[in-house]
Amino acid sequence: MRGANPSRGRLLAVSVVLSAGLLATTGPAAEAAPRFSPGAPGAGDPYFPDMGNGGYDVGHYDIRLTYRPATQAIDATTTILATATQDLSRFDLDFQGPLTISRLTVNGLNATYTRSGAQELVITPPYGLRKGSPFVVSVSYAGVPQKIDDPALGLSGWVTTKDGAVALNQPIGAATYYPVNDTPDDKATYTQTITVPAGLTVLANGEPGPTTTRDHQTTFRWSMNRPMASELSMLAIGNYDVTHGTAAGGLPNITAIGKSIDTKPGQGNVFNQTTAQVIQWESSVYGPYPFDSTGGIIADVGVHYALETQSRPVYDQRTSDVDGDLLAHELGHQWFGDSLTPVRWSDIWLNEGFATYSEWLYQEKFNGIPVQQTFADTYAGEEDWSGKVADPGRDHIFDDLVYNRGAMTLQALRLKIGDRAFFRVLTQWPSTHRYGNVSTQEFIRFVEQQTGRDLGSFFRTWLYQPGKPTL
Repeated sequence: MRGANPSRGRLLAVSVVLSAGLLATTGPAAEAAPRFSPGAPGAGDPYFPDMGNGGYDVGHYDIRLTYRPATQAIDATTTILATATQDLSRFDLDFQGPLTISRLTVNGLNATYTRSGAQELVITPPYGLRKGSPFVVSVSYAGVPQKIDDPALGLSGWVTTKDGAVALNQPIGAATYYPVNDTPDDKATYTQTITVPAGLTVLANGEPGPTTTRDHQTTFRWSMNRPMASELSMLAIGNYDVTHGTAAGGLPNITAIGKSIDTKPGQGNVFNQTTAQVIQWESSVYGPYPFDSTGGIIADVGVHYALETQSRPVYDQRTSDVDGDLLAHELGHQWFGDSLTPVRWSDIWLNEGFATYSEWLYQEKFNGIPVQQTFADTYAGEEDWSGKVADPGRDHIFDDLVYNRGAMTLQALRLKIGDRAFFRVLTQWPSTHRYGNVSTQEFIRFVEQQTGRDLGSFFRTWLYQPGKPTL
């Protein structure tokens, strides 16, 4: 927030929410007595039934965290501003690992809590929370966060590095270092205030605030002021060379490369300039860039993937491997996956199919390889056609099926409806649903409305039926 005191603004927000919550709970006796009940311990996604929770909607996370490299431990307080969507007697947050809670309050009053299963933090406030009332949850905790190593989905969450840590939270990692409603369907804004020993650097989503150093400790402040799914939140602590530049229309462009990575002279500027080039080109195809800054981080984190963390992707690659194709994919996600986020994980092709198609478009624009040629080569070379693109199964959300056949679906759609209608869809789809959540069925209806055609049979063939479609 430019020209304002962030701390004062947060305190005022908490005060307003606290007052509103108390008034909503102690309203006139003439009102009908509420029937308080527990919020659901899951958000209803069949792939991850324990992820997310019901009964409330989060508006903002304020994460204040101190990292201690000697022990790899954190001391943190996360404050959550939320609104009850039912009359709540209790509610859950997702919170994983061996982090010890020292205090937990709801609207400033001590609340009781229990830990249940692998990730449920079950909270009982001192009084019921009325439907529609805002409330504030504050959780103070400490310990050494632990990454998640899922056999099918790989590493996620808080991953320790040689000089610090990187938090990569897709699909189930956010709860390894902060309490959260960990479902893509509950987006929120974020502030992250991170304190580390002087000399280390902290990068996160969004825009940087003031940085202060005192008693050999440096505090970094980052704010994401656009709605963000928890799986897209990010934190990187370590030794980084940071480059500040601009992209399309003067958009701030903040990129960083880990100092432990061997780089060529000037590689930081090349990375920054290529990021700006890709953002400018994709803005011409997909419409205005949806966030207030862009960038990227190349980190020696050892997860063997790049991730579209909101506004600032993280690339676990040597700089020679972070080329335009990969940037086109992860930055394409800023429109498809970040600003536009699937309601459920079964719809992840809406992320990965569009991002892979961004690579194909980039290759045509900058390398002279026609999209149709890439489509034909992929169609001929694909070996496994057994799954459903729009329902791949929990352990297959990152399979080639989702990426390649998702992109093939888009090219087949382009051939069916023509370039004019297709590129109108590529622009109107993200602008119409900006910062929202979408489903495959919504996309199908959107395309049919844009074209005035019944495309049910086409989409059933490409998205829901196993087997190789006939061209």
